[in-house]
Amino acid sequence: MTRIISALLLALAASFAQAADPAPLKIADNAPDRHIVVPGDTLWGISAKFLSEPWRWPEIWRMNQDQIKNPHRIYPGDVIVLDRDANGKPLLRVAGNNKLQPKIYSEALEQTIPSIPPNVIEPFISEPLIVEDITVQNGARIVAMQEERVFLGPGDTAFVAGAGDRPQQENWQVYRPAKPLRDPQTKEILGHEAFYLGTVKQVQPGEPGVFVVATAKQEIGRGDRLLPAARPQLVNYVPRRPEIDIDARVASVYGGVGTAGRNSVITLNRGSRDGLEVGHVLALHRNRSDSFRDDLTEKTVTLDLPQQRYGLVFVFRTFDRVSYALVLNSAGAVNINDALRQP
Repeated sequence: MTRIISALLLALAASFAQAADPAPLKIADNAPDRHIVVPGDTLWGISAKFLSEPWRWPEIWRMNQDQIKNPHRIYPGDVIVLDRDANGKPLLRVAGNNKLQPKIYSEALEQTIPSIPPNVIEPFISEPLIVEDITVQNGARIVAMQEERVFLGPGDTAFVAGAGDRPQQENWQVYRPAKPLRDPQTKEILGHEAFYLGTVKQVQPGEPGVFVVATAKQEIGRGDRLLPAARPQLVNYVPRRPEIDIDARVASVYGGVGTAGRNSVITLNRGSRDGLEVGHVLALHRNRSDSFRDDLTEKTVTLDLPQQRYGLVFVFRTFDRVSYALVLNSAGAVNINDALRQP
């Protein structure tokens, strides 16, 4: 999956010049003249050292021109140099073939540099997390298990009702019945967020059908639901600012916790029907109010405080009415109902 994320990043590079923000690139305060690539670096992180707007890294890497055509061909030990073209515009380039780590060390690290931390979002690419309630609640379900099993793990057998006759569908994904996901502003149900448990393979059709557990993130049991496994959606992680006005809110923090931080996954109350796309970068704004006692009226007054920007998120998967985003940086905790707009 990491290879997919890296390889497909360049698919939109040819058309990036037309969609790029026309404003001049702004060099970050105290930007270095060069950076030595180390294990764990990402293109976003490297670009953030040089740019005040790191989501515009395809521009400074000149992905659509003659500089670094494939920035993923960068390895630990490479030296990245901040330079300028004939027109004085900033660009990044690799300083020849020079590496500052010992040769034996650099050769042992053949992994290229990804765009954003892939280990955080990989599970969200192939697992459909927002589902129709009726699909999960009334779909295929585990009705019995092999003898002497209270819960199932890899290699165990499950008997499933409602899977139907699908001769071409061998692989299925297992979920706990979904919980409603509500809009923090309107309280409307936007969809249902299913809790992913693992995968099973059908070995014998019928009613019930016979399935074997292939993978399990958590224990699988009677009553858990099944959905046909789809092929992972191949996406292009080219960061960009939305071209339309976006007014979104944090609807939930994945995992059921109340607040999020850097590298956390959050759910937004806007989706593809609202114009959000994979690769959009949004700015987080604190959305809060405060109350005080007015000495003149002797009444408690509640004021909505001006929103304060405190972080950035990267949209990496969209559904019709909701989206998933990765928190790239934040000066403080990310809370439900915080606002998101164009950076």
